[in-house]
Amino acid sequence: MTSSVSSLGSSQISSQIQQYESRLEAPITVLKDEETTDKAQISAWGSISGAVSSLSSALSGIKDVTTLNNRAVSSTTTNVATATASINSATGTFNLSNVTLAKTQEIYSSLQTSASGALSGGAGSLTFALQNGKTESVSIGSGSLNLNAIAAAVNKTKGGVQASVVNSSTGARLVFQGSSTGSSQAFSVAGTGALSRFAYSTSSPGTEVLSQAAANANLTLNGVPVSSTSNTLSSAVNGVTITLAGSGNTTLSVSSSPSTLSTAVNKVANNLNSALSAIAKEIKYVPPSSAASASASKSSSSAPKTGPLLGNFTATDLSNQLMSAVSGADASGMSAKAIGLTVSSTGGVSFDSATFATAYAQNPSAVQSLIGKIYTSLSSISTGAIGNGSSTSTDGTGGTSAAATGSVGAATTSLQATVTSIGDQITQLSKQDSDQIQQLINEYTITEAAQQKASITESYLSIFSSSNSASG
Repeated sequence: MTSSVSSLGSSQISSQIQQYESRLEAPITVLKDEETTDKAQISAWGSISGAVSSLSSALSGIKDVTTLNNRAVSSTTTNVATATASINSATGTFNLSNVTLAKTQEIYSSLQTSASGALSGGAGSLTFALQNGKTESVSIGSGSLNLNAIAAAVNKTKGGVQASVVNSSTGARLVFQGSSTGSSQAFSVAGTGALSRFAYSTSSPGTEVLSQAAANANLTLNGVPVSSTSNTLSSAVNGVTITLAGSGNTTLSVSSSPSTLSTAVNKVANNLNSALSAIAKEIKYVPPSSAASASASKSSSSAPKTGPLLGNFTATDLSNQLMSAVSGADASGMSAKAIGLTVSSTGGVSFDSATFATAYAQNPSAVQSLIGKIYTSLSSISTGAIGNGSSTSTDGTGGTSAAATGSVGAATTSLQATVTSIGDQITQLSKQDSDQIQQLINEYTITEAAQQKASITESYLSIFSSSNSASG
């Protein structure tokens, strides 16, 4: 027994402890591997959820095609006039001839010494009388009798007349300009005190100079005279807003156009592609290359590459549903392919705007009906995957309902619960293992102490035996 005890050195003890520790660590390693796998799946579901969420946002653009502007407007001379058209506005060609712009009235004063120089004549007031019957008055104190102060006081009223100061090397002039265009915005000016020098009327202009008279915009629209106080004509043509930019002639063409709807459908196709690509990445299986398979090397390059959700039914089914929503769509005998939406054998979605425009020109109502069906299908699939965004439980439990989270959210929640449980198990096992290792170390420590004590006793006994033998 003494020999047995003596044969246990500290290195052997350490080796035995490490072996025991490795055996205890094995189930923890298994749990950690499972935890890593689950976390990778959670991340994968997060990527898919984000892509499907973007698709859901894009779908809002085709939710109600009747609200999309289906009109296009062109102008032969854009520096004369441009236009915009609302949904279902009148279509046709509109000839604008002899266009003259609406203008504001503008007058300027005689040359004064400077913009800041004091004017003689004492405090006074200015009264502006507009052609539409409105009057506005501004009083100027003796300490503000200069062009800059007068202009500031007029502008402070924010009325029908604005003021500015024009400086030159020879002096400064005070300019009054109507705030709005149109002949009804013509004005006269009366002044008292030092401000009497700015008095103006058509019959008695005084020292003021009329640089531009207030005027309405005038033109003929398909031969019909049109007059407007503004350069924006919102009622001349039903649903069309015409903006005049200069004098002359131009032709406006308002036509039916699928461009807005086409842009919205293209956005859906792009986001659908992104969602399908996101799913494909997470469920992929890439077999080892033939070269790697033929190699005798056991390196990781010869192993197949798989996505975290390979074989996951929910992910694979979601991909199939999204593709079928497009490839299987049909309305009034018109398929998705007929409007330029195609699904390739590899799961990619493409959109041809030219094909869409042709189909729309031939049968706009059928195209709109088909887009509506595609929206309904994709919206239902997206909601089933990521939920409806509601945070209110519908089952009375106080938790988040399945409708709110969707299948992706449910899968993620389940995985997160599993990861939490695994973490708890790892913590518990680690503590148990630590306690067992410590217990083993304590036992070896006691054994080593006993071994040392036995060795000392054995030495004393050996000396005693040797001494007795010598005496005999």
